[in-house]
Amino acid sequence: MPASRPEVLNFLETRRSRPAKTLAAPAPDRDSLRKLLTVAARSPDHGKLEPWRFLVLEKEALERLASTLPARGEELGIEPEKIAKSVDEYSRSLLAVAVVACPKPSEKIPEIEQTLSAGAVCMQLLNACLAAGWGANWLTGWACHDRDWRERHLGLGPGEWIAGIIHVGSETSAPPDRPRPDLDAITEWVAS
Repeated sequence: MPASRPEVLNFLETRRSRPAKTLAAPAPDRDSLRKLLTVAARSPDHGKLEPWRFLVLEKEALERLASTLPARGEELGIEPEKIAKSVDEYSRSLLAVAVVACPKPSEKIPEIEQTLSAGAVCMQLLNACLAAGWGANWLTGWACHDRDWRERHLGLGPGEWIAGIIHVGSETSAPPDRPRPDLDAITEWVAS
C-alpha cells in the first residue's frame, strides 16, 4: 500500500477558491510568490516543454490594465455591466499572476496536451496559494480572450493566450459553503 497523506487529501477535499473581491492586503511578497510559482511549475508537462510562462501583475500594472478595459469593451460591444465587473476585478486586485499558455512546436506532444498543462499550472498555483494560507481565485474574462487586448497590453505574442489569471491576497472572510458534486450522478463504472 502506498504511503498515505491524509492531510493533503483533506485539503483537496475541502479547498475553496476565495472570491477575488474579498481579497485584501497584504499579498505575498516576491520571495513568497517565487516559492508559490515554483510549486505551480511542478505540474504535469509531457515532454518537459514548459508550454506556459508566468506574468506577474503587481498593483500598478493591474490598475493600468483596468484603465484600458472601458474603451476596448465598448469597441467590442461588451455589456457595460461586464466591463464594470472586469474593471473592478483588475483595479481591486493587489497581485495577480497571468499564466500564459505558449504551446511549442512538437511532433510528439499535441497542442491540446500543452494547453492542459497550462491549465494544470493554474490549478497548482491556485492550490499552492490556498495551502500557504493566502486567498486566491482563478479568473479570465472577456479581455483575456481578446487577442488584440492581450497582445497590446500584456505583450503576448501570436499563438499565446491567457490560461488563467490567479488573483492572490489575504482572506477577509471564509467563503460560503456550496453544494459539492454528487459522485453517484457523475461517476460511471465500466466493467471490462
